[in-house]
Amino acid sequence: MIEKKIGFFAKYLTLWVGVCIVLGVALGVLFPRVPEILGKMEYARVSIPVAILIWLMIYPMMLKVDFKSIVNAGKKPKGLVITLVINWLIKPFTMYLISWFFIKVVFRSFIPESLGTDYIAGAVLLGAAPCTAMVFVWSYLSDGDPGYTVVQVAVNDLIILFAFAPIVALLLGVSNVQVPMDTLFLSVILFVVIPLSAGFITRTILLKKHNMDWFENVFCKKFEGITEAGLLLTLVIIFSFQGETILANPVAIVLIAIPLIIQTYFIFFLGFGWSKLWKVPYQVAAPSGMIGASNFFELAVAVAISLFGLSSGATLTTVVGVLVEVPVMLSLVRIAKSMKTKFPQEKTKTA
Repeated sequence: MIEKKIGFFAKYLTLWVGVCIVLGVALGVLFPRVPEILGKMEYARVSIPVAILIWLMIYPMMLKVDFKSIVNAGKKPKGLVITLVINWLIKPFTMYLISWFFIKVVFRSFIPESLGTDYIAGAVLLGAAPCTAMVFVWSYLSDGDPGYTVVQVAVNDLIILFAFAPIVALLLGVSNVQVPMDTLFLSVILFVVIPLSAGFITRTILLKKHNMDWFENVFCKKFEGITEAGLLLTLVIIFSFQGETILANPVAIVLIAIPLIIQTYFIFFLGFGWSKLWKVPYQVAAPSGMIGASNFFELAVAVAISLFGLSSGATLTTVVGVLVEVPVMLSLVRIAKSMKTKFPQEKTKTA
């Protein structure tokens, strides 16, 4: 049996993020005029350069979402119930509680009060955005059912349209963070509604003219490299604004990462353990655990920039989420596969 492997870029994503931290900080310190100019290029508190880069990242992801697959959701309801309950009724709130406990209690001697509030806000944005892209990779590597993964992603994308903004507003309100609701809803329209609609329309039109093989292996392949370039350039821009903050408190990245990592493992084992108790087949249990543990960090980064600015602690937190994502999720893939024989098995079918 051929061993499944992650793509070169995704495999070393943590390394690329580290390189972007160095490049961005150096750019901000050595050429402070650059972030100053970029900071002026915004409309309604939305950074135009970053918005363009975020679209380049999100649009190709939305092309892969098959909303017709939702009709198959009722065939395996347990996995979908687990995913939805954990993603929308548990995960955002445990993210808030865990990040608050570590940042405001455990690390309070190392993190200023106001900056700590910003870090929690960034964690909330990550917690309220379940993964819609990299989960396909995690599901593939863990031998999950690809068709069912598509169903889960499609349903979550639809829920994000309506639930993301209210949950974020609720939890940030609890943190005493003033949320400009117009900016929050504008961010959802810009970074969810528009790319989701564009992806759906493009997919529908092209599949009427061509077959699925051409769409996936010819058209979608054209975006390879563009998404990665958009992510890396966005990170460089963000860290050009974060240079002074990081140099003043380099330990901050480690302190922020700790609650994010704990939350990731907690959510995975909650979903995976629930699946075991419910006797859900492994091929469904694996993506059910992965989609909750992983985050839609592209959306979180975009909204953090819109709400709090490129130089904010909230934005830094969302980027730390990118930094820890790959190594943590790869460890969960190994854990899931090591427990594969303890779950019921079924033949994988594409939806």
